This record gives sequence, structure tokens and C-alpha cells, in this order.
Amino acid sequence: MSASERYGSRVPSEREQRVIELVAEGLKNREVALAIGTTEHVVKNYLRVIYDKLGLWNRVELALWYESRRSSDPTFLPN
Repeated sequence: MSASERYGSRVPSEREQRVIELVAEGLKNREVALAIGTTEHVVKNYLRVIYDKLGLWNRVELALWYESRRSSDPTFLPN
């Protein structure tokens, strides 16, 4: 089963992709907020939307989704 079959084909926006990248690097919500210039509350809202869009439940699944995309798609370039 490929990553797209498992996780669906919904595509995160550029801003959501940046949040995903930072979360996958292991940053906490507060650190993500500082990195993108927003508040921790906004990051939590981004994560809720991202989880819903991708059919995921938590940041571990999100990190796995990110890594599966990076490793299976040579054209996948994080923002």
C-alpha cells in the first residue's frame, strides 16, 4: 500500500506544509509558533485542520505521513 493510498490525496497548503515539516522535526507547538510567527493557539488550530484533511489522529502519525511522502516521492520538497 502506497502512502497516497493509506493517507488519501488531500494536499496541505504551503503554510500547513511548513507546520507539518516543523512538527516532523520534533518541535513543540510553542516552537512551531515562534518559527512561523504566530501563536501556539493558531498552531493547534492548524494541526486540527491538518489531521482532519489527512485523516490522521496525532503528531506521531503526522510525522510518519511526512516521512513517507519524503521517502516515496522524489519530487516532494518541503517548503
